[in-house]
Amino acid sequence: MSGLLGLSWRLLRGGGRRGLLGAGLTAGAVAVSTALLLFAVVANLGFQSRGEREAWRNPVPAASGAVAIEAVRTDYVRDRWITVVDLAALGPRAPRPPGLDRFPAPGEVWFSPAMAELAGELPADQLAARFPGRRGGTIGDEALVYPGELVVVRGQAPGSPVMRATTSDDWRGGAVPTRISGFAGRTTDGAQGYSALGLIASVLMVVPLLVFGGAAARLTVARRDQRLAALRLVGASPGQVVAMTVAEAVITAFGGAVLGTALYGLLVPLLARIEIRGGPWFPSDVWPGVLPTLAVLVAVPLLVGASAVVGLRRVVVGPLGVAKRETPPAMRFVRVVALLVALVAVPTLSSGAGVGVIAAVIGGAFLCVNLAGPWVVGMIGRITVRAARGPARLLAGRRLIDDPRSAWRTVSGVAMTGFVAGFIGFLAPGDVVFDGTRAELRLAVPSARAAEITAEARERLSAAGVRAVVEPVGRSGRAGRGDKVIAITVGRAAPGSAGSGSEGPVDAAAVDRARTALEGLVPGHGATSGADDDRLTAQILDDVGTGTIIVLAVSFLVAIASAGITAASSVLDRRQTYALLRLAGTPLEVLDAARRAETLIPLAVMGGGTIAVGVFCALPFAAVAMNVTGAVILLVCVVLGFAGVIGAGAASAPLLRSVTADPAPRPD
Repeated sequence: MSGLLGLSWRLLRGGGRRGLLGAGLTAGAVAVSTALLLFAVVANLGFQSRGEREAWRNPVPAASGAVAIEAVRTDYVRDRWITVVDLAALGPRAPRPPGLDRFPAPGEVWFSPAMAELAGELPADQLAARFPGRRGGTIGDEALVYPGELVVVRGQAPGSPVMRATTSDDWRGGAVPTRISGFAGRTTDGAQGYSALGLIASVLMVVPLLVFGGAAARLTVARRDQRLAALRLVGASPGQVVAMTVAEAVITAFGGAVLGTALYGLLVPLLARIEIRGGPWFPSDVWPGVLPTLAVLVAVPLLVGASAVVGLRRVVVGPLGVAKRETPPAMRFVRVVALLVALVAVPTLSSGAGVGVIAAVIGGAFLCVNLAGPWVVGMIGRITVRAARGPARLLAGRRLIDDPRSAWRTVSGVAMTGFVAGFIGFLAPGDVVFDGTRAELRLAVPSARAAEITAEARERLSAAGVRAVVEPVGRSGRAGRGDKVIAITVGRAAPGSAGSGSEGPVDAAAVDRARTALEGLVPGHGATSGADDDRLTAQILDDVGTGTIIVLAVSFLVAIASAGITAASSVLDRRQTYALLRLAGTPLEVLDAARRAETLIPLAVMGGGTIAVGVFCALPFAAVAMNVTGAVILLVCVVLGFAGVIGAGAASAPLLRSVTADPAPRPD
């Protein structure tokens, strides 16, 4: 075996300039695949890490042996939300909360770094005065979902009003005190939803990467097949041919995987700045860790080696045919049948299906598109030959018939991107205008004290210099069963006073002063606005849009890299054919036109077909017709896809001139 490895290494090194160029193309393709595959893995691990850091704020009631009371609510400043955690120890056994050096004593206030910075920047009557008390310390990263998150932890006595607040359905601004036995907490539905979306996004990114990684093993396949066929004819056994192929592919792929890992490491600071679910990421969230990285470094070369072995059937079974450059037998229609079977399973899904089932069906349809692609390309070649009216189209059609797999590898990246664009474009959220300037605050108050609290709210606002109208508005669906709601309209004067009824300019500072003045008026409850109610929905829609851009960006990187690398590899594979055609008098312009047509003709058909398949797969999850945003996404994908392939093809034109500069054929 060591002799075969040595021979493989010598053949790899001794392949000449063009042989090294082919190995470099393979390594480059693997590097791109590895870097993007690590990113797809991180898309799931990052959300999991965030959910674990957030879990302590979602208390689980203690079955017995409660050691503390925890109440969590949401407050707001400017267009950002603040997570407020009130803690009260029930004895000396209260554990240290995550991110804190110790359990907070009554009257202590702990700020996250971003909260402390913002409290120092804004006037005290807008934020800092909302959380009076002595500073206990700074909350560490282990308690924060993302860098820059605004979190406040306040120490309370067990008998304080906040720790005895009544339960309320006003979840936007209300806290529910919970007796806990520890800070294990639970994962929220929101975190689980993001994890589910991350899994689906990973499937949409990983499948093209696996296809691209497998195609990387088939780069410069003609040259390698010729060499291995010659070795097979001079006496090499099938096992020796397979071992040499695996060795060459794995050596090249491992180098590319290491390069891709280093490339991903350089991109970590940029990736950490992507804002999802409220903010950017900690660098540790976007680095997969030692074990996942090692798994990718092992899996990618093995995938490339397995893909290389799959293509050895002709070399092992019929080396003479390879040496004579015989056209391989046509592929069978069963490839299309597999795609049709996968698509039949799609309508059985629904929006209530499990995320694992959805990901499996989408991934299966994705892979079957790749399986059926070469067969369709072969049919396109036959139609092109029949309809050809010039030598360029005739040559292109014959090449599509002769080697549809190679032609499919050139356009598969853009075709797969079409699938992703069709799927995401149909589900992309429409344009939603978020109005964060509404100045009417609401506060849930006990019915028995509604008049008293309304009067006190007027006094507090007047003392703070906030002009506002305060009036009861009855019960609300978000108020507790025995609660009423008072409305505070900031920027209006009270009836009967000077300027009553006139609307003054309302800015965010006035609203924040009103929130601060009303803090603690109803223990465990804060004043919220209609804009606060819409804030979460707006964030989710914004995050879906960001995720759409990320998935499409990854798909486009794969498509453009695939088109450019496989186009250059195709020129190297066919250099002897191009040289013979050039020697026979075929103009270089005709060869170049045939090469472009060989890419653009199947691209036009397969691109449109995969977009249609993607839209079909999205139908079970779409409640409405495609919106303007989705249509724009599809249009941009089509334009960028064609532009990327054309640009990649143009980049390999100098290589075509190089291999045909000396038309005299040379033995490999």
